[in-house]
Amino acid sequence: MAELDAIANATGREGWDCHAHLFGPYDRHPLAGQRSYTPPEATQRAYLAVLESLGLGRGVLVHPSAYGTDYSLVLETLATQPRWRGVLVTADAAPATLRAWRAAGIRGLRFSHRSAGNFAGSASLADLQRLAPAMADTGIHAELWTDNQALPELAPVLRTLPVTVVLDHMAGFEHTAGPDAPGFRVLLDLVHKHPVWVKLCAYRSLRDAPDPEVGKAFQQALVAANPDQLVWGSDWPHLNLQPVPATRDLMDDFLRWTGDAAVARRILVDNPQRLYA
Repeated sequence: MAELDAIANATGREGWDCHAHLFGPYDRHPLAGQRSYTPPEATQRAYLAVLESLGLGRGVLVHPSAYGTDYSLVLETLATQPRWRGVLVTADAAPATLRAWRAAGIRGLRFSHRSAGNFAGSASLADLQRLAPAMADTGIHAELWTDNQALPELAPVLRTLPVTVVLDHMAGFEHTAGPDAPGFRVLLDLVHKHPVWVKLCAYRSLRDAPDPEVGKAFQQALVAANPDQLVWGSDWPHLNLQPVPATRDLMDDFLRWTGDAAVARRILVDNPQRLYA
């Protein structure tokens, strides 16, 4: 534990959690009438306590589909937390809207392209391709929820997009296939040679793993491929998972698997500062 604390302390309060969601308070920010899930409240105050427990000072809020196209919670929160950043979900936006969002702290738009189809309420790969030039002009990157099975087909599109792409949840790797699986090898190539970033957030891919330590090999392979295009995200409040993981345990896994204070600082501080500045 002392070694982990030493690595965490090397980030100071400049460290970033690059993937979190807020919900509520519902009396002020009710969910969309049509939605696929109803989460418990996860408020700004609660998230501030999470950041405090992690020793981090900055967060990236990802707009959840349960709010539909009501972006008020993210935008109002960024107005009160100017050091935080946001990612919205939209299938279309005019250049003037993109500029206004960027001025408000939005740095990314989120899209979905998975082997099982797009997630309900998300924007699609076709939406990303249409919006990419305007996003690039505005300084807004693309965040893509995908999986390793879809990557071999998807990679040629990602290599030609004019905008930086960030793959969340470590692009949904298959722990049973190992880091030499074709889809994961494609991921490593994208991170190594192209403006494709990855959020290190392994636990959703390890839910049915008999030993979660198998995630270490996947993280270390990404670090070896290109540590300068990696960030870390907690995925708080860990939607639709039982039992709910302890966020500090997830960060401890990341720090332990990294094992190097300088590399941890790059991933927690330097890289997100470049991506979300």
